[in-house]
Amino acid sequence: MPHLLVIAHAPLASALRQVAEHTFPDCAPTLSVLDVEPGMCADDVEAAARALMAGSVQPEWLVLTDVFGATPCNGAQRLAGERVQVLSGVSVPMLWRTLCYASQKPLTELARRAMQGAVTGIVATPPLPPDE
Repeated sequence: MPHLLVIAHAPLASALRQVAEHTFPDCAPTLSVLDVEPGMCADDVEAAARALMAGSVQPEWLVLTDVFGATPCNGAQRLAGERVQVLSGVSVPMLWRTLCYASQKPLTELARRAMQGAVTGIVATPPLPPDE
């Protein structure tokens, strides 16, 4: 089962953990968060994330970040590799979908489920008119 790590501008990562624990109270052992404080650079984010990851016995990680191209994502991308998948655009639907399947799916499939959760979590009410 991949471990989950949310890296986001403070206090979003911690807030997402609280939302996750509200719905999935037993998720704490599989979810780590890193709030990126003002003044942190990508090097700082990478170092802090590696320190969090070093404390786990789980070799695979799904890292969710808030905004592509921002400091949290830039630091997280340095972690990406065979056993670490990074996705940007974290949202509550993405996180919940990930937690639903975290114990059942391998890393690549879990990343696909997370992305699907983000996309299907966008709903317009009332539906938008078709493009002209």
